[in-house]
Amino acid sequence: MKSFKVLPITLAVASSLAAASVLADNTDISDLEQRIQELESKLVEIDYTDDQQPAVLTPETEVPSGIIFSGYARYGAHYSSGDNRYVEVGSSGRSLGRLGNEANGGEVQLAKIFQADNGAKWDLVFMVDDWSNDQWGSSGGVNLKKMYAGVTNIFESQPELYMWAGRDFHQRPQQGLNDYFWMSHDGQGAGFNNFNLGGAKLDMGFVGAVDSEDGALGNDSGRYAITSKLHGIDLGIGNLDLYANYGFASDEANTGTDPNVSDETAWQVGAVMGLGASNKLVMKYADGADNSVFELKGDDYKVTYVSLEGGYTASEQFIIDYLVSYKNFSGTDTDEKNEYAGIVRPQYQWDDVHSTWLEAGYAMEDFDDGSEKNGWKVTLSQNVSLGGLPWSRPMLRFYTTVGDVETKGPSTTSVTADTVAVGAMFEAWW
Repeated sequence: MKSFKVLPITLAVASSLAAASVLADNTDISDLEQRIQELESKLVEIDYTDDQQPAVLTPETEVPSGIIFSGYARYGAHYSSGDNRYVEVGSSGRSLGRLGNEANGGEVQLAKIFQADNGAKWDLVFMVDDWSNDQWGSSGGVNLKKMYAGVTNIFESQPELYMWAGRDFHQRPQQGLNDYFWMSHDGQGAGFNNFNLGGAKLDMGFVGAVDSEDGALGNDSGRYAITSKLHGIDLGIGNLDLYANYGFASDEANTGTDPNVSDETAWQVGAVMGLGASNKLVMKYADGADNSVFELKGDDYKVTYVSLEGGYTASEQFIIDYLVSYKNFSGTDTDEKNEYAGIVRPQYQWDDVHSTWLEAGYAMEDFDDGSEKNGWKVTLSQNVSLGGLPWSRPMLRFYTTVGDVETKGPSTTSVTADTVAVGAMFEAWW
């Protein structure tokens, strides 16, 4: 994203040192040291961070020399002696909490930013990712996630307008505690961001889902989305962002098992409302889809999702984050049910290195036929991190997770599955 960290400053510093013999006649050592410090400061100030969101250049974006290296990853060992490796209930990500309850994976990005003589700023971005997981039905492998170009500051009346084309992350609002992308339209196409309407900015895109046959291919799958986002609307208590998306398909999407996909359409609307400095309300309604209009699930498939999340700072060292959510599925093309979930995570920072987190979650699926699935999870994690804040990374985690999922009702056999796990992993974004 232009969320990247510049590669080490070693080359810049070395270049200055190499020139020392030339400068020695005219510049004393203190001047040389001051110059090196200026170079270091100038590079370190370019503090891009990969937050797994679409990247958008602005006219103010720094233009570093060289290649920008960024990414996100978490890898480690997760030993489980219970019935299930992870504790999972429902369809809203890790609904009982992600701490000590998430699979390995990562993404690595290389990017280059250019500035033209006329002031336009371009970026060229490449990313590969590894999010393959046996529980997600993948046999493994590294995929091409991004390959696109974008430009900003090309219209005098709209200097912040950013135009892009290629394959990219696209419209993927995410929640933290449950690691849930409640909308996601990654794909390949084109669009624009930050068209200033006065009091709000508009993003729009036309994207095709990437064809996949045990790995990302170069062509579209035949499923397409037109996406839009109106953002930066100031309500006084916080900002309001509005989403509206439409999905459809060409004949190429039809398959032997689903020969009429091209006859289907889907749409979504959503909103994120800021409530003060640290809380927000999320709302989504979808017809023919859940998280993505690429899904094209049928004429009578409807989803409503509402959540409230935020945090409370009890002291400089003690912070409590929370998330509660409700989700409803209705229509003849789905199993009608309600989903409820709640997560709370107290976090105590001992110093600028060590912290202790305790995460507890509960979730339930309540089906219309009287069946029910409910679960709970508790994770205790001792952490070592770079910095003194809950989001400081890189972080090493040493954790223990216990949980239980019970399924019962007239249409299913009563089953109780437990999870007992210990693990060690790192997480980082840079």
